[in-house]
Amino acid sequence: MSNYQAPMRDMQFLLHEVFNAEQLWATMPAVADMIDKDTADAILSEGAKLTSEVIAPLNRNSDEQGATWTNGEVTTPDGFSKAYQLYCDGGWGALSGEPEHGGMGMPKMLQSFVEEMTQSASISFALYPMLTAGACLALSAHASTEMKQTYLENMYSGQWAGTMCLTEPHAGSDLGIMTAKAEAKNDGSFAVSGTKIFITGGEQDLTENIIHLVLAKIPGAPEGPRGISMFVVPKFLLNEDGSLGARNTVGCGSIEHKMGIKGSATCVMNFDGAKGYLVGEENKGLNYMFTMMNYERLGMGIQGVGAAETSYQQAAEYAIERIQGRSATGKKSPDKKADSIIVHPDVRKMLLTMRAYNEGGRCFSTYVAKQLDIVKFSENQEDKQQAEQLVALLTPVAKAFMTDMAYESCNLGQMVFGGHGYVREWGQEQLVRDVRIAQIYEGTNGIQALDLLGRKVVANKGQFLESYFAEINAFVNANNSNQALLPYLNPLNESLEKLKAVTDLIIAEQSNDKDMVGASATDYLAAFGLVSYAYMWAMMAEKSVSQLSDEFYQAKMYVGAFFIERLLPKIDSHIKSIEAGSKTLMAMPEGLFNYNH
Repeated sequence: MSNYQAPMRDMQFLLHEVFNAEQLWATMPAVADMIDKDTADAILSEGAKLTSEVIAPLNRNSDEQGATWTNGEVTTPDGFSKAYQLYCDGGWGALSGEPEHGGMGMPKMLQSFVEEMTQSASISFALYPMLTAGACLALSAHASTEMKQTYLENMYSGQWAGTMCLTEPHAGSDLGIMTAKAEAKNDGSFAVSGTKIFITGGEQDLTENIIHLVLAKIPGAPEGPRGISMFVVPKFLLNEDGSLGARNTVGCGSIEHKMGIKGSATCVMNFDGAKGYLVGEENKGLNYMFTMMNYERLGMGIQGVGAAETSYQQAAEYAIERIQGRSATGKKSPDKKADSIIVHPDVRKMLLTMRAYNEGGRCFSTYVAKQLDIVKFSENQEDKQQAEQLVALLTPVAKAFMTDMAYESCNLGQMVFGGHGYVREWGQEQLVRDVRIAQIYEGTNGIQALDLLGRKVVANKGQFLESYFAEINAFVNANNSNQALLPYLNPLNESLEKLKAVTDLIIAEQSNDKDMVGASATDYLAAFGLVSYAYMWAMMAEKSVSQLSDEFYQAKMYVGAFFIERLLPKIDSHIKSIEAGSKTLMAMPEGLFNYNH
């Protein structure tokens, strides 16, 4: 099924009502003159057309056909090349790029919605421009002026693509043990050698050149992650006039055969003394890569919401049309042989769970995108510093909680279809397979949980939490005279106090129990995510409660109430698990994990 329609009304609600984007943009000279409500809505409208009419119809075949590899060359699925050209011709790859190099300079809040639309239409397709955008971010932030002039314009235009080459067969999350090396040459370039795996779009037939950003170590560099540098390694070298020259000694050794995202070429890339150029300073490569990782990890959360939105749209339509059984309260469709399955409480529970997580996730991703915009565009240093802390704190939550809930939503969407959900023609099983990767790449969700609790909470004794928690408290206090909002505000406040208490417990216990952080991390992130979504729903309810003559706002209040009453209480089970400590996790001897012991 390819009948995806972008949730335009919800996106406009968040942009214009919940977050008052126009007022924020007006305070930012870099964007104030280029973006207003009408421009933002026009961009969203055009993005909706492209994704629903051009990209979404390609999704099923991209799964059936997949990307193929023959003698080092990769062929993308039928239709991808034409759709990619339309995508680039429309300037979508340049939407948030730097204006001085051909980009449009639009805010992340707006770009995030276009990202979601593209991910909803086809994750496999969306990954190609997504990686290019990420590579552009790293170059924009850290490359020399000359390097930016050489590469960025053609990457923004889509004429060239970009990749990021981090992972090696033996070095995944622990990049400090990578073996790729870069040896200095007399002409100022470096000879880059090594093998990188899981490289999205490492080879493809969509663009005339591919600009690889490669992490490698210069001989004599410090051990571990402090000795990693970043290099630009183009597929084709450039002549002095900027035209394409000789093929560089980098090639695709194979592509992975995967559970999902089969239209996306996931490549093994071999660098054999390939000519590369240092980005920025030596030994700063990992720091440079993290510039793009904050955006990419938010992008993973958006990817999850995108897939889950498509799953919900299809499941809701199916539940209304499919007739089976009768309502427990009497026939709802007496003229038919059975009632629609949407009369059954369990089906409604699945659909409401999906919608509550989807709309809460969309609001949360917009909130994080707002902080990224403040960091990038604001001229108020205090606001920038606070936003930087919020981005650091919330990025692992955006990546992990949003994708965990998206996977749950897609599984529920499949269940609404019953047996038909297991059959390929309905599209639900593909969504389940495709979205599963979002929990794994860009740092597994377990790693994100450790980052949140270990680095962003325990390491600084909860300092990053203070401004976020203070903001939530201020919202509660500002609205607690509104009786209609108390069903949101009281549970939000109670759950926040529980999160504060368990945070204090972990900080106090971790000095005595060295496994406390590792044992608590995933439960802590889930509890943190639930509180954050409760805050998002409270903000959405505050804008909806006085406009209940409109069905859009009625639906907001119904779905929000469901989240508060049926989903937020899950925080208690996560806190109970944390309070249990690490004893039962670590007690069993290692050898007993093997049944054949």
